Amino acid sequence: MQGNEAIVEAAIAAGCRFFAGYPITPASEIAEAMAQRMPQVNGVFLQMEDEIASICATIGASFGGMKACTASSGPGISLKQEGVGYAAVVEAPIVIINVMRGGPSTGMPTAPGQQDIYQAKYGSHGDYEIIALMPSSCQEAFDLSYKAFALAEKYRVPVYILSDEIVGHTRERVKIPTGLKPVERKEPPLKENYKPYEAGPDGLLNGMPAFNKGYKILIDGQLHDEEGNRAAHLPEVCAGLTERICKKITDHANQLVDIEDSFTDDADILVVSFGSPSRPALSAVKEARKKGIKAGCVKIRTIWPFPDNVIADLALKPHTIIVPELNIGRMVNEVKRVVAGKCEVVSLPKLGGLLHTPSEILAEIERRSKVCTR
Repeated sequence: MQGNEAIVEAAIAAGCRFFAGYPITPASEIAEAMAQRMPQVNGVFLQMEDEIASICATIGASFGGMKACTASSGPGISLKQEGVGYAAVVEAPIVIINVMRGGPSTGMPTAPGQQDIYQAKYGSHGDYEIIALMPSSCQEAFDLSYKAFALAEKYRVPVYILSDEIVGHTRERVKIPTGLKPVERKEPPLKENYKPYEAGPDGLLNGMPAFNKGYKILIDGQLHDEEGNRAAHLPEVCAGLTERICKKITDHANQLVDIEDSFTDDADILVVSFGSPSRPALSAVKEARKKGIKAGCVKIRTIWPFPDNVIADLALKPHTIIVPELNIGRMVNEVKRVVAGKCEVVSLPKLGGLLHTPSEILAEIERRSKVCTR
């Protein structure tokens, strides 16, 4: 199946029963498949009038008791950003799929890109945190999309699937585990003095309430107290809420790490990649090994929060880290930040809607190997 179709099947397997979206290349197949599949599982499909309405409907459906998602690409994700911030502050568990294409603006509708990585983290105004997962294959599109719903429910946060045109339109065999159960939605204890935004010591809310279940729920985009009442006149309350919705992710960053490393034990040169470039990166590393170059590969699957500690530890061994990405050089800045001068970090960007070839990455590995052996 296509990567876009794998995302749909994973969402349904996770228990998603609501999708709201608006057609846009290269994500339209998700809406098309959802239009077919949702009625088959007693779910709801809505083609909304625009991207803003799509994410707002998704938030509403989540509070209505449904696992919900929306999908788009760069320009549409830009329009959704007000809704992303709203979902973050009311702590709505939703999944947002961005099948990335080349930008900016209308950009390259039918070509891949990875230029929306910072948009996912910083796209809306104010301080908040999200989780973002990046598949590199159709199998990972399924696996990570299923996982996204579990993370959204646990952390009560918007979770991004940052796919791209290549993953979305690649057709591969996908193994769907037998006996896969829907992600459980935990309902809070129903008590007289229930406070919908009362967090535990870990900063997480105790379940997700739904309308018509007896809960008193106040939902407002303004900063609020534990009962949901507006608290813009209470600086300490506003500061506490803002810190909590950030720290509930950053304090659990180590638990959210998801990487796949290959040949890193003795690597002198490390290729750190994510999404589509991970596949030619691994091929290049294997070819370098055949030539006697001690190269290794790290594929990052959870890009936000960034796996600071893991990358910092891996940087202790190699003399060079190469970062191939389909943009002008974005995530290389995160790698440089956490490496903090322990080794050389080299950007290998590629623009124009083309994926790196293994030979291009191999050539950079060979160049860096020769430089460091002179």
